[in-house]
Amino acid sequence: MGISVVIITKNEEERIKKCLDSLRGFADEIVIVDDLSTDKTVEICKDYGAKVIIHESKGDFGSQRNIGIDNSKGEWILQMDADEVVPYETAKEIRKKLMDSGEFVAFELKRRNFLLSYPLKYGGSYNYGIKLFRKGKVCYNKGHIHETLKIEGKVGRIEADIYHYPFSSIRDILNKMNFYTDVEVDYFTKSLESISFKEIKYRLTWKSLKLFWKLYVKKKGYKDGMYGLVWCIINVIGPQIKWLKVWEKALKEEKIV
Repeated sequence: MGISVVIITKNEEERIKKCLDSLRGFADEIVIVDDLSTDKTVEICKDYGAKVIIHESKGDFGSQRNIGIDNSKGEWILQMDADEVVPYETAKEIRKKLMDSGEFVAFELKRRNFLLSYPLKYGGSYNYGIKLFRKGKVCYNKGHIHETLKIEGKVGRIEADIYHYPFSSIRDILNKMNFYTDVEVDYFTKSLESISFKEIKYRLTWKSLKLFWKLYVKKKGYKDGMYGLVWCIINVIGPQIKWLKVWEKALKEEKIV
């Protein structure tokens, strides 16, 4: 019942130690798929005894994850990001569940987001997602940013959290928005023959307002106070930046109709 933890990285020297520390005594193997980091990420991971594979993602994070799976030896794969942590109690629950996994080939875990070290609970910040699965039964579809899973079998649930620390500062938030929206826009506009100004305007206005209402009011983001407000704003501004970049690129390529 070996557990291989697969982590994709790119310039994560400030975050990766916390992630790797949480895997001590839990992971039977750690596989890192690194996207040409220019900092000390690879060196740090090797110091922890991780297997490191260097591979340029070109924005295709689904393929990166599949490379990690293919190079893993464990019966079970826990897929992680460098800004995630496995709490001690969660590690115990995972081991306990896998001792008697039954017919399940994958399990959902709850991902708890932290904003500037504050644990969020509302506004769509605290949801189940498939992070743990049996090797050979699950793979990732090729995808840019929002990769999806192909699953052959039943999915169970483990009532335990994976901690996620996506942002260390407001500057970090803006830098990540720029990086991910660049990848999304490049992928989106490649197959785009034309796009209407009306569609872009809708995305920047009414769609954004509806999303904020959904997160802040319907999903009770307000209950997390100022942190909840900032979280909801971040999740609205991100798509707005994407659509502003789509507008800019479509304008340059004369694809606006």
